[in-house]
Amino acid sequence: MRAFETHDVFNQTPPVVGRNLFDTDPVVLGALEAALDPDIEEMLQRAGAYWGSAEALEIARLANTAPPVLRTHDRFGYRLDSVEFHPAYHALMRHSVDAGLHAALWESDPTLAGRRNAVRAAGYYLAAQGEAGHLGALTATSAAVVALAADSGVVDAWLPGILSRRYDHRSLPAAQKLGLTIAIGLTEKQGGTDARTTTTVAEPAGEGLWRLTGHKWFLSAPMSDAFVVLAQAEGRLGCFLVPRVLDDGGPNAVRFQRLKDKLGTRSNATAEAELAGAYGFALGEPGHGLGAVLQMVTLTRFDSAVASAGLMRAALTEAVHHARHRVAFGATLIDQPIMTRVLADLALDSAAASALVMRLALAFDAATTDAAEAAYVQLMTPVAKYWVSKIAPSLIAEAMECLGGNGYVEESVLPRLYRDAPALTISDGPGNAMCLDVLRTLRRDPAALDAVLEEIGRDMETEGPSSVVDIRSTAAMAVGDLGAARVLTEQLALAAAASALRRCAPRVLSDAFMETRIVGPWRATYGKLDGRFDARGIVDYVVPAA
Repeated sequence: MRAFETHDVFNQTPPVVGRNLFDTDPVVLGALEAALDPDIEEMLQRAGAYWGSAEALEIARLANTAPPVLRTHDRFGYRLDSVEFHPAYHALMRHSVDAGLHAALWESDPTLAGRRNAVRAAGYYLAAQGEAGHLGALTATSAAVVALAADSGVVDAWLPGILSRRYDHRSLPAAQKLGLTIAIGLTEKQGGTDARTTTTVAEPAGEGLWRLTGHKWFLSAPMSDAFVVLAQAEGRLGCFLVPRVLDDGGPNAVRFQRLKDKLGTRSNATAEAELAGAYGFALGEPGHGLGAVLQMVTLTRFDSAVASAGLMRAALTEAVHHARHRVAFGATLIDQPIMTRVLADLALDSAAASALVMRLALAFDAATTDAAEAAYVQLMTPVAKYWVSKIAPSLIAEAMECLGGNGYVEESVLPRLYRDAPALTISDGPGNAMCLDVLRTLRRDPAALDAVLEEIGRDMETEGPSSVVDIRSTAAMAVGDLGAARVLTEQLALAAAASALRRCAPRVLSDAFMETRIVGPWRATYGKLDGRFDARGIVDYVVPAA
């Protein structure tokens, strides 16, 4: 309690600092139990301690209150095409690169064999709870390796720098850098999801080089060392790697026009760029551009789902922490039944989202040797990205309401979480694109649905998947009626989330989730958990007191 001239200050909630975000998350611990050993658990414990620390919270705040600044020219009139970041952004990048979030999928460390995706996903999920904006640069670098692999010469030249765990933001030729990051620039003014509308043109320039002329409407992380872009080459869509700095140290002809004034993810920059005859390397033969993009976006969409789950977890933690400390009408908020049920309802969605993305991470690891797991990845990646990123903004808004005005002001972390969440629904394909991908998968591989539904039915201990929810009939309807694609995608997401939750948490959580999300009537707000379920028990399990 502090004494001021006019009053004493009391009944204020202390900040959420010093909490280890990993060892206080029983759902993720349960989901990854088979992938953990003492060394990996220690590594994730360190990550959880850092991202829950006061230092990380302050660095995240600074990186978002001092956004990047574009400098197109120097004082003499020469082009710079440079973006200046606050040192806090570089601190975030340095920490996450050191943790391998940009390259862990491609490292040869044998100790991570069979669990590489799961371990990285856990680290990414923890980092998202600390600061989500900088993660876009790491996701792009990781996913870009898939495209680079289409050309052995390019991947041999660039992969060693990508695999380095040293962050180096200097503007130098790639060969002189201590570490490299890659950005992805696909969207143009006239088309976002429809990459076939690309108008950027690539022309042969000799010695294996191409010259690209056109524009990119969204080019995130513009100070990356190179950009993977799409361009029309000889009448066919191709994928190209465009360095930002040429081998002689001069700038490539990538002209930044302006930075987007974004709602969220303010720590990172997103530029509009003109390619004014920029040099680049072809990644595979012209005509294979869309194939490379699809492989990349599978990874970027997964990261969007993981980051969304992380934002939800951070918001839930803030709300529960506040309710445990704040007193109203003679009792702490968490002891008041209407608030307890709101928090329990939030906890169910957050826990289900975390369980689902970790289940998907394990499927990525097993997909190379298990056909059923490969089918799970193929179908559930767009499903998870759709559902988890869709529910994040509403959950964060409800968590903000739990704090009242103190949650709405910028001194709280919740406004930043709320602003960052919609970026993850939009990037790499919004909701409708995810649903259409689900339908394309069903047409191409109907057995993928059978594999997923078999798992759901087995986990939920039912006689068949139809007793969980009649997904098969919805799938048959959606194939002939594209307008029903969202119904199918949400049904799949809810059933799979309940299934994943059943695997890694006490049964009451999956039962309550299924009862309120699948079996019960349609619901538009939080706080409608049935009185049969122990709301306080759910809250205390999902967010244990630190």
